[in-house]
Amino acid sequence: MKSLKTNLDSNAVYLPSDTVQKKAYISSLDAYLKMYHTSIEDPIEFWKKISAQFFWKSKPTGPFLSYNFDLKKGPIFTKWMEGALTNVCYNLVDRHVQDGYGDKIAYYWEGNEPDEQKQITYQALLKEICKCANVLKALGIAKGDRVAIYMPTTIEAIVVMLSCARIGAIHTVIFTGFSADALATRIIAAKAKLLVTANGTFRGTKFIPLKSIATQALIQCKAANHPLNDCIVFNRLQTMKRREGIPDIPWDDSIDRSWETLMASASDVCEPEWMDAEDPLFILYTSGSTGKPKGVLHTSGGYLLYAATAFKYAFDYHPEDLFFCSGDLGWITGHTFNVYGALACKTTSVLFDGIPTYPDGGRFWDLIDRYKVTTFYTAPTALRTLMQLEPIYVTKYSRASLRILGSVGEPIDPSTWNWFYEIVGEKRCPIIDTFWQTETGAPIICPLPGATPLKPGAATLPFWGIVPTIVNDNGVEIIGEGQGHLVVKNPWPGIARTLDGSHERFTSTYFAPYNGYYYTGDRAKRDADGYFWIIGRTDDMLNSSGYLISTAEIESALMQHPSVAEAAAVSAPHATKGESIHCFIVLKHKWSYNHIIESEIKSIVRHKLGAFAVPDLIYPVPALPKVGSGKIMRRLLRKIVRQEVYLGDTSTLVDQSIVNQLRALTLNKVKIF
Repeated sequence: MKSLKTNLDSNAVYLPSDTVQKKAYISSLDAYLKMYHTSIEDPIEFWKKISAQFFWKSKPTGPFLSYNFDLKKGPIFTKWMEGALTNVCYNLVDRHVQDGYGDKIAYYWEGNEPDEQKQITYQALLKEICKCANVLKALGIAKGDRVAIYMPTTIEAIVVMLSCARIGAIHTVIFTGFSADALATRIIAAKAKLLVTANGTFRGTKFIPLKSIATQALIQCKAANHPLNDCIVFNRLQTMKRREGIPDIPWDDSIDRSWETLMASASDVCEPEWMDAEDPLFILYTSGSTGKPKGVLHTSGGYLLYAATAFKYAFDYHPEDLFFCSGDLGWITGHTFNVYGALACKTTSVLFDGIPTYPDGGRFWDLIDRYKVTTFYTAPTALRTLMQLEPIYVTKYSRASLRILGSVGEPIDPSTWNWFYEIVGEKRCPIIDTFWQTETGAPIICPLPGATPLKPGAATLPFWGIVPTIVNDNGVEIIGEGQGHLVVKNPWPGIARTLDGSHERFTSTYFAPYNGYYYTGDRAKRDADGYFWIIGRTDDMLNSSGYLISTAEIESALMQHPSVAEAAAVSAPHATKGESIHCFIVLKHKWSYNHIIESEIKSIVRHKLGAFAVPDLIYPVPALPKVGSGKIMRRLLRKIVRQEVYLGDTSTLVDQSIVNQLRALTLNKVKIF
């Protein structure tokens, strides 16, 4: 980063053209660099000062930080503020009410239909949380018990999450796109004692029978000797005007409990359970190549500190801001930036239980105008979907309230970055491209608004307390410019502590590959300015004719063709070249694939990357396999092109039916050549 300020006039860097604004940017960059160096030179003192902003019933009884990343020295562990007592829910809600912010809106909620709206203040939210906490306790849930949550993106889902935090129960939120098998697997893995769900919901015009799925899952749990005594059911359909396509909702009086009935009789006063900073807060499952989901476990104190700090600085949060994150609550994005980080900062958020293309492609921009959203945070996959539509869907809305745009889920390619910056943000809103994982708790590399000069496609610079670096295949650190495996040298408060029930797997996945480092599983490059560029997952690299190239680079080139809305590249064994390149593309609306388009796409790849990177096979497909966070499951595509029978864990897919479609295309070698 030493040379950063000398290169600020580069055409590749987005900076204000106004001289005064540019000087302010440089001054803010100086402030970032100073604060960053403080955070890595004396992390204990840095995070102690931040911890003082929160309520602690008592101070740590041992070291503020203790950890071991070196397998040669013993078991891997990280502990922040061990022995300190706090309650996350108290810090997110009670404190704000006590400080006079009870009447401030915590959430504006918008349902699938544009006429479904609700709002809740911090005071009202606290009462609902306490009532729900008392309901859970009445059903036998206590500190350390696990609660599974299978609900749409609603205020009620957040109430359940925070009521668990209030009484010391551990929640695991399960994405509502999951099947009964996937739901049962996670309930059993988490050893959940209670399931909270809804009777159903709509996504666009599609009805999601949540209660029916939950009932099937509970039958599987019982067969696996993990029966649940209670299933709380929220009546999401009660106020819905859309009624077509709703089947009968199953109900079993021996286990099903009405949310509305239980909440109506519950007290709205509930004292918080004081938790050790290292007590578990939640478990969140991510997919694994072995077929067994990984239960990432986050603890109370460290996650609170890091989530709140990342929210405050990554989005330059001000009290008057209105935040809109389109992420589902079933993913870490929804946990950190729709709930924990946002509420810790007294934020007013828009919560959206719908899709960006219903009732038309202007839904996001309509929400932004109606609620005067200042910060909008979404995934590249959603943006690429909206890019396919006519610009009028964006431009007919003002979007004048926007000042910051954010991206999450996967690296954002330059063409999507530029569309987001130029069309949506009208070249006045910085793009905050955040790199992070379920395991990191919040962003570990991202620009800061008004301080970090932007480069389209770059994750840019590390966040407070993060010391990332790049190592080669042998684990030797690469100094300066270079490309290799992205690792982190040190612990930060938000790092996951383990995989629930499998610390050995946690160690082997994140620390054994490069001893002494936390291994992200991603490849990255660092440029002359010290900027980090995420290339893709390590297993998303391919070697064609001796050339090592990332799928992200190929996909970025594919996206240059005006017909391509989305792209994914994977490899398959090749007798001569080592690996052949298979590309899957989704075409924009009204485009039809033909020989001319294919030739043009290949020409672009050849021009951008070289002949070695030209695809061997191109498959025009209706959709790509994605998880709920928007990430493309490339390892699944790789298995499909290799015609492997066992695909590993596919439970995180939003649309399971796409698997058979893709199998048929590859087996029949459908291509236009």
